Amino acid sequence: MEGQLKSGTVLTSESGSRYTVKQLLGAGGQGEVYSVESENKLYALKWYYKNTATKNQKDILDNLIQSGAPDASFLWPQDMIFRAYGESFGYIMPLRPKNYRSIVDMMKRKAEPSFYCLCRAAYYLTRGYHALHGKGYSYRDISFGNVFFDPDTGDVLICDNDNVSYNGAKTGVYGTPRFMAPEIVTGKAKPSRNTDLFSLAVLLFYMFMLNHPLEGRREARIKCMDIHAMNMLYGTDPLFIFDPDNNDNRPLAGYQDNALIFWDLYPQQLRDLFITSFTVGLGQPNRRITEGKWMETFANLMSGIMLCQNCGSEVFYDAQKEENGVAHTCWGCQKAVTVPPKIVIGKSVVLLMSNTKLYQHHIEGNYDMETKVGEVVPNPNNPKLWGIKNLSGGNWTYMKADGTQVPVPQGRSAAIVKDSKIDFGQLTGEFHGGA
Repeated sequence: MEGQLKSGTVLTSESGSRYTVKQLLGAGGQGEVYSVESENKLYALKWYYKNTATKNQKDILDNLIQSGAPDASFLWPQDMIFRAYGESFGYIMPLRPKNYRSIVDMMKRKAEPSFYCLCRAAYYLTRGYHALHGKGYSYRDISFGNVFFDPDTGDVLICDNDNVSYNGAKTGVYGTPRFMAPEIVTGKAKPSRNTDLFSLAVLLFYMFMLNHPLEGRREARIKCMDIHAMNMLYGTDPLFIFDPDNNDNRPLAGYQDNALIFWDLYPQQLRDLFITSFTVGLGQPNRRITEGKWMETFANLMSGIMLCQNCGSEVFYDAQKEENGVAHTCWGCQKAVTVPPKIVIGKSVVLLMSNTKLYQHHIEGNYDMETKVGEVVPNPNNPKLWGIKNLSGGNWTYMKADGTQVPVPQGRSAAIVKDSKIDFGQLTGEFHGGA
């Protein structure tokens, strides 16, 4: 496959850096992507076709480069390259590592992350769009092709950021079919943060259910998926496949089995967000699930994964089941799963097992899921007793059930005892279960 640029071509960027073209990686509707090298480091170069190298596109890129990436998950434009006056142009961005896979690979079962890594990918994906929207941008084209993840860690990378622009800015990008909000499909609105939130909900549903949220019996009955059928399914008459008040579009067994299999594996906390997204959220853009609410839920999902004592499968803790006295059952072996002790810190519920870690997010309610501040450890004098070791660098206060308060400095542990509490500073956690 030959491209516009030959291997070995040396290009100079606007900032004065020199890049040597290595090879063509792929091509799309707007241009071609190459690997390029500068000072022994590889980057990616998107080089536009002449008809897409417009002044508007250049203005968008200039703005994005000046603004800088919202966070580290974006393969963000960082430098411009012009070949000659009147010809095309391109931009430099970080090169995606080979261990990152597309969401399409997940759909085809070519990449199968653990539930923990899936939730982590969803958390960081949502956090990325939260940062982008916080800068006043809308992404405009959230879909399969623009997100990559590491199935072994859940780390994510968001690409194709050259169409990102401020809310209300003029652009020809309206989204990808099947991901666009109903008001865009029907021509009643233009891309915005609210339409991004709908597209994000669709992508998240795909990630967890491996099925489109609006494709059930209605889609199965369609003989010809033409523009009229698509407008009906995704625009004028959308119906969630798990709408609690209308079962006309339930997934069809033998045809849409993924949704039927996965829906019941997840806790009600997550299912409720999807129900809101694709019932109320279909027609009321201002009531769509925000990134903060998604992140709160994914953080709880990560902190609420139990391992089946019989087969080792990952099983999600479901607070609603516990409230209703319903046992947790392993999806793998169908045996009952014992819920371990937990600590409730604000909106966070953290199951306490031998490998449990507390992060900054848990004790301060922020979006930091990397900084470890505590871990579950055995009592050195009695291995049957467990506690949470303070790794935060600050002091905690342990409050026993009888009201006694004990300082917990850095390096010391607070015993996991039912009805006792830990004052972390900004938030207080209470133990449920335990000795």
